[in-house]
Amino acid sequence: MPIVLARIDDRLVHGQVVEGWLRVIKASYIIVVSDDVAKDRLQQTLLTIAVPKNVKIECLSIEDSAKRLLSAHLDNEMILLLFSTPDDTLRLLKSGVKLTSINVGGMHYVEGKKQILRTLSVNKKDVDTLTEISNMNIELEGRVLPNDERNNIMEVLKAEFINTTKENHE
Repeated sequence: MPIVLARIDDRLVHGQVVEGWLRVIKASYIIVVSDDVAKDRLQQTLLTIAVPKNVKIECLSIEDSAKRLLSAHLDNEMILLLFSTPDDTLRLLKSGVKLTSINVGGMHYVEGKKQILRTLSVNKKDVDTLTEISNMNIELEGRVLPNDERNNIMEVLKAEFINTTKENHE
């Protein structure tokens, strides 16, 4: 099961993924791992349209993604996994799929989240989930595009939340 990239990006398939990452990692098969997208035919159609014709794409529930990834049917594919949330990522990991590194590419700001990098905003639940993933000895690196500087997401989270704690006590 050659997974060439696992990426958390709440926009899933978009220009940065198609034009930036696919060319570099040479993925032949994209799996969008999301219970919500697996139930939404319109979103599946829109995601499929955005992918080059030579790249296969499936939008599967977390359970079906795990079954597919743990089967031997994908041994000849170069796989890109896309998650919209850290929670979906953790759920797939807990189902037995092994990953060594996860690219945290885009979690955009919404009310209740704190922006800590240009394209990374988190709330307490995100921080807790990313910490749990990191504690599984999985690298969490942040880059929007392959040639961008790699950020160690756990170092960024620790710096942001330690500074916030110090500011609150001063």
